[in-house]
Amino acid sequence: MIEWQWCALEELSTRQLYELLAVRSEVFVVEQACLYRDMDGLDVAAMHLIGWSGTVVAAYTRILAPGTAFAEPSIGRVLTAKAFRAGGLGRELFARSIARVEGLYPGQPIRIGAQSYLERFYASFGFAKDSEEYIEDGIPHIEMVRR
Repeated sequence: MIEWQWCALEELSTRQLYELLAVRSEVFVVEQACLYRDMDGLDVAAMHLIGWSGTVVAAYTRILAPGTAFAEPSIGRVLTAKAFRAGGLGRELFARSIARVEGLYPGQPIRIGAQSYLERFYASFGFAKDSEEYIEDGIPHIEMVRR
């Protein structure tokens, strides 16, 4: 069973922060063979959604306020840990994230910087492609918006 936690960065214990950064590194750096600056300074301004399986991070996203990463509110660092994939957890994670953004910023569009191969996944939540493909950290991306 997954226990969901919304929090600001400073609400995490040292152990929880370690687990969070470890899974982000595992997914975004090791699995995707991508050297990039994960700790980009935006975590301190973000609301974090963590899906915990005991003390293990199973799923994660962060929400950024309008004017932080984009003019619109955004959802980023979307991940499901490898051991928890293929069971619908990613869909639940993203649906919860959208609901939170809509609650915090009603009536505003949501913008994401999506890895291009996930375009169909995000489109299933009402996101539409809103840019040409670009390379970020060596990976093809597109911007998508949910109006």
